[in-house]
Amino acid sequence: MHTTSTPKAPRSKHSGFARLAACAAIAASVFAAQRIANSAEAATKIPPPAQDEKVVATHSETAVFAGGCFWGVQGVFEHVRGVKQVAAGYTGGAANTAQYETVSDGKTGHAESVQITYDPTQITYGRLLQIFFSVAHDPTELDYQGPDHGTQYRSAIFPANPEQRSIALSYIAQLEKAHVFEGPIVTRVEDFKGFYPAEAYHQNFLVNHPDYPYIVINDLPKVSELKHMFPDLYRNDPVLLKVSN
Repeated sequence: MHTTSTPKAPRSKHSGFARLAACAAIAASVFAAQRIANSAEAATKIPPPAQDEKVVATHSETAVFAGGCFWGVQGVFEHVRGVKQVAAGYTGGAANTAQYETVSDGKTGHAESVQITYDPTQITYGRLLQIFFSVAHDPTELDYQGPDHGTQYRSAIFPANPEQRSIALSYIAQLEKAHVFEGPIVTRVEDFKGFYPAEAYHQNFLVNHPDYPYIVINDLPKVSELKHMFPDLYRNDPVLLKVSN
């Protein structure tokens, strides 16, 4: 449970950004205390999946994960070798409700999510899941992540095919049996109903606004943990999504 919380960015693309410098200074002063309060979300070292996809040739595949605010999850996977593109968006609901203002009420069925395009000869689906469970979010938090509460922040996996579903279910069972987390894994494996990209101002948010207090407190530590725990998979220069404003 968090003793303090930092609100997400304002719903307007520009409102609030003028205060970034002052807010960043405040964020820096409370950073250490916040990380202690967030100890339940600290990265967890876990084994790789016993079952993984069969790689036959170089090609592109996609994976869709939901693990709280999409800013941090996108920011983590943009730093993973073998990843070609990461888009922030909405998954689980209908196309006509896939807008930030609507999804934020928690009644659309959507989850803030990311769609990862990757080369399985460089990074497999199972290894993406390992990063997802260990660094990108806390899979034991039910319908919330850190300061963000609601079903739109749930932990979920949306398999693109039967092989991905089998790998995800097998890995969850493996991790539960190993008792690597203090609590039960609440990650849902849901049917994929389509991915809808989020608004342009949400894309690459971590890279574009590294001093934003929410990013400083909640998300930059995840990128640091990725570098520490997966040095062979970490890339210093993130792969960014091309967006049209």
